[in-house]
Amino acid sequence: MNVHSSLNRANTTHHLRPETVGITKSFSPRRGSLGVTRGVKRRPQRRESTERLMRNQGVWLDAHEQDRLLRQRSLEEAKQGNYLLAVEGLSVLIDRNPENATDYNNRGLVQFQWGEREAALEDYNRAIQLNPKLANAYNNRANYYAIQGQLAEAIADYEMAIDLDPTNVRAWLNQGITFRDLEMYSQAIENFEQALHISELLTRTSEDSCVLDAHIYAARGRTHHIIGDWNYAIADYNRALDCLSECASERLYTQVTRWIEALKG
Repeated sequence: MNVHSSLNRANTTHHLRPETVGITKSFSPRRGSLGVTRGVKRRPQRRESTERLMRNQGVWLDAHEQDRLLRQRSLEEAKQGNYLLAVEGLSVLIDRNPENATDYNNRGLVQFQWGEREAALEDYNRAIQLNPKLANAYNNRANYYAIQGQLAEAIADYEMAIDLDPTNVRAWLNQGITFRDLEMYSQAIENFEQALHISELLTRTSEDSCVLDAHIYAARGRTHHIIGDWNYAIADYNRALDCLSECASERLYTQVTRWIEALKG
């Protein structure tokens, strides 16, 4: 189950495949469709209200600042589960800036979280066409492939994300989970260890760090569990729970405790 998908903020990034990792932010580098969104359930009056609000803001904000605030508000709506409003806000940004790969990537992630997977894929493809070096778009598209069972395609896109940004912890983690799904356990563990090493070197907020590290320990623990290294598994599960004591992720906590119970049973 992959863990994280990646949002991009302005121009500056959860394949919790029921386990996968989202806001994408390796150490040494490794080897290495256009589409108009379909299936979006729009409410015209909501879209009009969004546009009207931004026109009113235009009385005292320049266009760049309007876009920044709308992008920020749309991503916050997505975090709250208000996917319709988030998609509509990001669509306004895309209408204004049709060459902005970041906004296509962000809208694709929201579409994916909303269950509009094909629309998400179209947005990821468009983002990559506009900016072939946007690492987070490859991570997010890989999450789509992984959940569709297209694991070879997922591995390739995670690899591209890592090549473009060797510090992309979520791509390392998600690729590791996909290796595990392919029963490539040694490669999976190598990925998780690399993800932990990079995580130690990065400066992030405390909450971001503890949730991400918890996912990595849980994923490595699950791999040890599957191959019968139970002492290593218990140690990693406990490390994951220690991380979660400092932050909130009820879903992951429940999953890890179930794995521990299964191991002890």
